[in-house]
Amino acid sequence: MLKLPRFRAAAVQASPVFLDATATVDKAASLVREAAANGARLVAFPEVFVPGYPYWNWITDPVTGSAWFEKLVKASVLVPGPEIDVVRKAARDSGCYVVLGVNERSPVSLGAIYNTLVFIGPDGTLLGKHRKLVPTWAEKLTWTGGDGSSLRVYDTEIGRLGGLACGENTNTLARFALLGQGELVHVASYISLPVAPPDYDMAEAIKLRAIAHSFEGKIFTIVSCSTVSEEIIAAMETVVHDARARLQRKSSAFSGVIGPDGRVVGAPLIDDEGIVYADIDLDRCIQPKQMHDIVGHYNRFDIFDLRVNRRPQAPLGLADDERLAADAAGQADFVSIPGRTE
Repeated sequence: MLKLPRFRAAAVQASPVFLDATATVDKAASLVREAAANGARLVAFPEVFVPGYPYWNWITDPVTGSAWFEKLVKASVLVPGPEIDVVRKAARDSGCYVVLGVNERSPVSLGAIYNTLVFIGPDGTLLGKHRKLVPTWAEKLTWTGGDGSSLRVYDTEIGRLGGLACGENTNTLARFALLGQGELVHVASYISLPVAPPDYDMAEAIKLRAIAHSFEGKIFTIVSCSTVSEEIIAAMETVVHDARARLQRKSSAFSGVIGPDGRVVGAPLIDDEGIVYADIDLDRCIQPKQMHDIVGHYNRFDIFDLRVNRRPQAPLGLADDERLAADAAGQADFVSIPGRTE
């Protein structure tokens, strides 16, 4: 008999210790333990929580912002790496699944940073990571795009778990790629963006995107959004004189949980720092799918055909690596390299 999990989820709405990865992962570990003490089995963190968001991209020119890009590169982390290990330990000590947004430094390029979601198991295992496929608008000045290898759903004790970062939650094909793998619990990580156009309500837009994914897929969405601290505002005031006015705008952050009927579960949090809790019962995903199941009966796969390239992309392929792999497998005396004869 099918038995689906029930559990408590926690969505963290908080700001990092700006551009300080060590202090920020310590804060994250403390929040994991706090959420676990309140019964959470899943703790979701904001986009690039470690060690912060490049707000300078939105308020100054690229040349001025370049000095801050260098600061962010130096403060970014490797995955896996020692900073991630701090949160992995907290997850293991607390028995929680954790989804953590980080600025991931490339191991081979000093100019490449990825907007990455790190998935951690309750035993501290690094389940995997998702690199944001397409940085949004001004973010292209900072982040390198990920590849399809990280469009994955993890089969966990709390259900099939996936996630996307911020604007990716409007990418219909990326969302469908996760739903098509059986996603039932979706983490949508965001940043507070007060510098949006005057008629744009960021908090409402975040909620709307989460509602759309939950309602279309008949799943639960846990939304975690960052806040803009006084520390961040003060730092950006050294970039432009009117940073405070731009970054203090209200209704810029929304954190909460959306159910498979598209309605908010419990009480969300707008702008203020804190943790939102909600009890999730995956049985609630069944009945709505009888009406609309876009990865089942309510689709026409003879008409629509989505194919996802999940091959990892790398700067180069090394022939000696291929030869060693083939030798180890005992498959060949040599490796044939395209465009070359031996």
